[in-house]
Amino acid sequence: MTGARTFAANSCAWTRRRLLQLLPATVVPALVPGPLRSAAQGLKIAAPFSRFVDVGAQAGLTQPIIYGSPESATFILEVTGCGCAFIDYDNDGWIDIFLLNGRRMDEIPPGASNRLYHNNRDGTFSDVTDKAGLRDCGWAMGVCVGDYNNDGFDDLFVTYYGHNKLYRNNGNGTFTDVTEQAGLLRNQIHFGLGCTFIERNRNGLLDLFVANYLSFDPEHVPRPSLSISNCNAQGVPVNCGPIGLPASHHFFYRNNGDGTFSNFSRESGIESLSDTFAMTAVVADLDEDGWPDIFVACDSTFNLLLMNNRDGTFREEALDRGIAMGGDGQRMAGMGVGIGDYNLKGHLDLLRTHFYNQPPGLYRNDGKGNFEDRTFPSRLSTEHRFIDWGAGLVDLDNDGWPDIFIATGTVYPELEKVAPERFPTKSPRLVFRNQHDGTFAELGTEAGPGITTPHNSRGAAFGDFDNDGDLDILIVNRNEPPSLLRNDASAENRWLKIRLEGTKSNRGAIGARVLAHFGGKVQAQSLMSQCSYVSVNDPRLHFGLGAAESADIEIFWPSGAKEMYQGLAAGKVHTIREGKGIVPGREGDAAFERGRSQKS
Repeated sequence: MTGARTFAANSCAWTRRRLLQLLPATVVPALVPGPLRSAAQGLKIAAPFSRFVDVGAQAGLTQPIIYGSPESATFILEVTGCGCAFIDYDNDGWIDIFLLNGRRMDEIPPGASNRLYHNNRDGTFSDVTDKAGLRDCGWAMGVCVGDYNNDGFDDLFVTYYGHNKLYRNNGNGTFTDVTEQAGLLRNQIHFGLGCTFIERNRNGLLDLFVANYLSFDPEHVPRPSLSISNCNAQGVPVNCGPIGLPASHHFFYRNNGDGTFSNFSRESGIESLSDTFAMTAVVADLDEDGWPDIFVACDSTFNLLLMNNRDGTFREEALDRGIAMGGDGQRMAGMGVGIGDYNLKGHLDLLRTHFYNQPPGLYRNDGKGNFEDRTFPSRLSTEHRFIDWGAGLVDLDNDGWPDIFIATGTVYPELEKVAPERFPTKSPRLVFRNQHDGTFAELGTEAGPGITTPHNSRGAAFGDFDNDGDLDILIVNRNEPPSLLRNDASAENRWLKIRLEGTKSNRGAIGARVLAHFGGKVQAQSLMSQCSYVSVNDPRLHFGLGAAESADIEIFWPSGAKEMYQGLAAGKVHTIREGKGIVPGREGDAAFERGRSQKS
């Protein structure tokens, strides 16, 4: 493949254990309370911020997400965790919930299954897993959403340790496992993790990229040991890896247009990429040439940036474009990915989450797909207490400026017994408020109990489950029920949402880039199939507008078409069909005022 690189997974200059050895130098920030840390970072915005409350239990999300043993972990498989999705599977305009699940190493506990929850439109959800045909037990990892057969209903692809699965949405509230008949069933066992649908060649069909984490066989992987360098931390035996374990390769499948896929890994150039511990995969047109690219966050190895060659193939350019590693030249433990326009320059910037002693990385896009590490100037570098996972570069208070949310949680539960204050099993969520000047201020208790209450979390998805005009957050918690953080945002700021329907492009418009022009500002967003940590956001693109009463919307469709819509009113969902204009939306689109009154 032209310009392709491969990186040796076992030649890193550091390991997770080395990072833990460096951690004592970083414990000072952990001693400063959240509100004081906000002041120390220069909180400049006086307007009230959103307040988050966990309403998961009262919403009916009471079943735990089983993933390995809560007290200890023999294998890395047990601590990787899984993702979640906001998906409107029945097209009623109310976002439903799909939650992945795992198992124990030695058993599948009763009730352990992926679960689909239907939105009851009153702040609660009903478990419709069995009715929908989605009950499935195993090591589910990641999820991506896309309408692969262009029938108007979003389908689900789920990665597993074992065999990945494609669930076709039948359009009647049920799903069918069509993995084998679609040509996606592989004979070998794989550690699938990241995935994304992508329209790579402007033919209106969604192809599929699948990222594998590593090669794993419990019969041959070493156990926790003080005598093996990558199997202990802080003098405590812990699960081994990823360094020291064999890396894997990745897959690319071409959509044949008849409900089936063909393995296109070699022809696309993906097969030559190996020796990376790949996690979250994100599709977006990062160089703004009208062709979608793929970014893959990789654990302890260089990240991958697969640039679209416009001929059905990709070239790897993460190192050349400044996104392969940290700003200091170190290989980072890439986990989750957020895509957004933090400085309102009209370009898609990138947020990446990392391991202990590594702050979240913020990378500014110059509009041509070249990135500059802005972690230190943005004041994110002071936060490196926890292992970070699910992430969003999203506008949480509707002021028009994207904020940062990060879910955290340990992979070494054994360390809490040795140093509970330094290595807690459960840790708070992180929120950084955009200061409108390229910097962020970390918030604490002022962001609400949904942020400060500790959990051992993994995937996170962002969407408006109660249709009240702000972004709520769904979070996977390891070995406990999920969290559903209701956003109680101030009604002072305005907003609008954009739902896209492709005609020449794929039906769900995956890969579209959208610019909102409002109040003298411009903000870019991308419609993605996967993001955060192996999770899926609400497909309605949400733009906070601050005081603006309307916005001009510029759409760059996956087909290459460009459209402009002027003066779209705030406080509404605007459904735009490619080449047809604004069309009637879904039933739930008219419910936003009712949703806000329910919340208040």
